[in-house]
Amino acid sequence: MRAFELRGPDLGQLVMTERADPRPGSGEVLVRMRAASLNYRDLLIARGKYGRGGLKFPLVPVSDGAGEVIGVGPDAGDLKPGDRVMGNFFRSWVDGPPSPEKQAEALGGNVDGVLAEQVVLRADASVPVPDELSFEEAATLPCAAVTAWVGLVKLGKIQAGETVLAQGTGGVSIFALQLAKALGARVILTSSSDAKLDRGKQLGADQTINYGQTPDWDSQARALTGGRGVDHILEVVGVKTLPQSLRAVRDGGHLTLVGLLGGERATVDLAKNDRGVRVDSVYVGSAANLRDLAQTVARAGIRPVIDRIFPFAEARDAYQHLAGGAHLGKVAISI
Repeated sequence: MRAFELRGPDLGQLVMTERADPRPGSGEVLVRMRAASLNYRDLLIARGKYGRGGLKFPLVPVSDGAGEVIGVGPDAGDLKPGDRVMGNFFRSWVDGPPSPEKQAEALGGNVDGVLAEQVVLRADASVPVPDELSFEEAATLPCAAVTAWVGLVKLGKIQAGETVLAQGTGGVSIFALQLAKALGARVILTSSSDAKLDRGKQLGADQTINYGQTPDWDSQARALTGGRGVDHILEVVGVKTLPQSLRAVRDGGHLTLVGLLGGERATVDLAKNDRGVRVDSVYVGSAANLRDLAQTVARAGIRPVIDRIFPFAEARDAYQHLAGGAHLGKVAISI
């Protein structure tokens, strides 16, 4: 089979190669991958800027993918050839709260990922693809969408009528917009691009803030909520914008620490406050979370926003497109 290998911490070392066809073992399924999608984490790994070292090369990169079952090992449950599935971001986190053991195997990080024609996955961490979604659309769900889901729904306990501030127009933020609207919330979307904000309005954003033109976007967010502040923020930038995010959220509101687009991930300790703002840190989620999310996506008719789909052979170009920052939503790869 064909697969991409990252042979070192540099995007120039991403090469297509031939590997032996894998075989499923007990409790596993063999999946013919049909699509993958990129996250910012994948770009950091390819640049050697993720984690504290310890990655082993060569590595099949990318965590998020979808395909069809073509082989079933013993004790693989109800899955059968022909079933369309997504693999969970964490290979062994099936359900329950996070733990070091459950988060020990992250696809495309410390274990091989999905940028290959065939991949072996744990059956109990493989989730059915909603009938309404294409493989490319399904491939966008395991990381970014689950992150938004856990932050807003599982931890945030979002309610209809509340206000969510979504930072920027990357994968997590666009999913936050779509999920919040599906659940009856109001959404304020930020970006430095008026064109992206216009697209955000088409997706349902109630109000927008161009933070390039309005650097004090936290004050603007409060003004748009009558001085009260927003109920929920998914902080995807990191330390750089954390102070403004805390000022934008209402007393007793909820802030979810997600990413490090600004270069350094914020911590719960840095977000301590005396205003009763609940602060959680989210690192994706379980297969059960992915299953719940997929059911909500199907029920609400949410269609993941894909900026561009690249052919398998042009995977490196997909990375470069993500790095350029001009995308809105997700960047996908058809396998």
